Amino acid sequence: MSSLEDICGGLPLHPLPENRGRKKGVPHAPVRTPNLTAQEEKLALQNALRYFPPEVHKELALEFAEELKLYGHIYMYRFCPEIEMRAYPIEEYPCKTKSAAAIMHMIMNNLDPSVAQFPQELVTYGGNGQVFSSWAQFWLVMHYLSEMTEEQTLVMYSGHPLGLFPSHRYAPRLIITNGMVIPNYSSRDEYEKMFAMGVTMYGQMTAGSYCYIGPQGIVHGTVLTVLNAGRRYLGKEDLAGRVFVTSGLGGMSGAQAKAAVIAGCVGIIAEVDEAALLKRYRQGWLMEITDSLDHCIARLRDARENKITLSLGYHGNVVDLWERLVYELDTTGEQLVDLGSDQTSCHNPFSGGYYPVQLSFEEANQLMSTNPGRFRTLVQESLRRQVAAINRLSDKGMVFWDYGNAFLLEAQRAGADVEKRGANKTEFRYPSYVQHIMGDIFSLGFGPFRWVCTSGDPQDLATTDLIATSVLEDAIHQGVSASVKQQYHDNIHWIRQAGRHSLVVGSQARILYSDRKGRVSIAVAINRAIAEKRIKAPVVLSRDHHDVSGTDSPYRETSDIYDGSAFCADMAVQNFVGDAVRGATWVALHNGGGVGWGEVINGGFGLVLDGSAEAEEQAKMMLSWDVSNGVARRCWSGNSNAYETICQAMEETGKLKVTLPHKVVDESILEQALHR
Repeated sequence: MSSLEDICGGLPLHPLPENRGRKKGVPHAPVRTPNLTAQEEKLALQNALRYFPPEVHKELALEFAEELKLYGHIYMYRFCPEIEMRAYPIEEYPCKTKSAAAIMHMIMNNLDPSVAQFPQELVTYGGNGQVFSSWAQFWLVMHYLSEMTEEQTLVMYSGHPLGLFPSHRYAPRLIITNGMVIPNYSSRDEYEKMFAMGVTMYGQMTAGSYCYIGPQGIVHGTVLTVLNAGRRYLGKEDLAGRVFVTSGLGGMSGAQAKAAVIAGCVGIIAEVDEAALLKRYRQGWLMEITDSLDHCIARLRDARENKITLSLGYHGNVVDLWERLVYELDTTGEQLVDLGSDQTSCHNPFSGGYYPVQLSFEEANQLMSTNPGRFRTLVQESLRRQVAAINRLSDKGMVFWDYGNAFLLEAQRAGADVEKRGANKTEFRYPSYVQHIMGDIFSLGFGPFRWVCTSGDPQDLATTDLIATSVLEDAIHQGVSASVKQQYHDNIHWIRQAGRHSLVVGSQARILYSDRKGRVSIAVAINRAIAEKRIKAPVVLSRDHHDVSGTDSPYRETSDIYDGSAFCADMAVQNFVGDAVRGATWVALHNGGGVGWGEVINGGFGLVLDGSAEAEEQAKMMLSWDVSNGVARRCWSGNSNAYETICQAMEETGKLKVTLPHKVVDESILEQALHR
């Protein structure tokens, strides 16, 4: 068993660790099919071997070639460390700086088997959200971090540690880029080749930026989405007896079960992977599980009629569930579902992100590698069937939305009936949750702010919960607008529920949707609590990339941008650069995430609070920019909520000056000018 000192000692070469291969009894990533040419295979092997000295090349070449042949990628299983992979208390890491130790804490959390989807393949969530491309990279990064001083910056190229470079104490300690491929070559097929050759990587969002905090990270957003869907679509604050049907219990989608319970509704979630389903059940995130559609419908009816809060995991394909709900409608006249969505990893539909209803889970995993063309055909046929069932139920009153996983985009590509006639190309028959729900929240400056207590002590997390609650209550007392007040109340409710629902999986972390003022105030209060020793160790501030400013994604985060700039990525890139120059401890910029490779540019940050006056000033400056950038962009696109929010920010921040748009009041002049 390795120790943290061993992990920080660099690649183990003398002797080489035993080649144990893939572990049995743990979930593994689907086999990839990069379709490399003979020359590309040679290049992939050569690229992998360059991490090692020549004297071990002959031995490693044989097994790396076998990995490439069997799995479509060289993960270097031999070098998967024999250590309990988890977020250790920060003082246990052998480092020269607290910042480096905090980054180590975050990396090991992303690879914790209780957190990561496919830990041996270094995949945190989403089917292909990599922390690193290979285990050699993990060893080198941990070694560099252990050696890093406050006058060095570690540079990461798509999982590869380029090295430690001289910088200064105010520069980021870590700069990450993932998947920065020239746009004309940023296709899925090209990605599969480049990933197999070890030259690029899909970091999803918080996988490759080392900021994932387990499924809690999306629970809060899902709770807010379901609550606001009830308000918008059903006119209800109380969702007792209301039924929400969806799919997916993986790294991100696993949050849906817990969110349904916190929102107080009946959640029915389908999952084809029994290991994922059982993982969530054993963690207490699912109340019940079944593999019987008859039992599923019976429990749904009972909970619906008696207004029982329930999260029920159905082990089976969601298409079967949707079609059974149509059957119940046709034979009994009962519409059993009120709200519907989907959280399969449709950004990666042909490599394990979506399983076609025609095949068992095992059959699908085999076919996707042995006959990818046939598998693709079945996936698209399954998508058409799923949409047909959803459309039937929607026609009878069910409300469905796209959860930003590229479900409607892939369904459209499959030929399903999702077109919205007369709309622009980012709109479909059903809205994305950003267009109807989260977009309004983003425009107010609210988004998934989060923090991690690096002591690993639950009491520290409880202290930060009390601090955050107090800050929000004080803000309400001082006076805020009605829309902001509702968001603050939702967040106070969330914080109180979070402690009761055992949401921590992995590191001692919390997520809270907050605006600029709330984030800054919470950060300052937490930093002062560290200085006063009420919190025992530094706290890492971060956020999901899925935020006000962090992501340009025309089918999700910026799907409610209607001025023609939804496909532009200036906001995410500027955010990355702006955070770096305003005090972030580390920054990351990614191609892909959520909706898929080539569809998104997104970025994130980590900021270590250590109780110092310097950390407080950095938090004030960086967090203000991190929110205001996106609000200003949304204002310029014509969003009225964002206009009001940024104007208020300018009043409160003397140095903030934003270009405001002038609305065309009489649109008839446009037609007159164009057709005179």
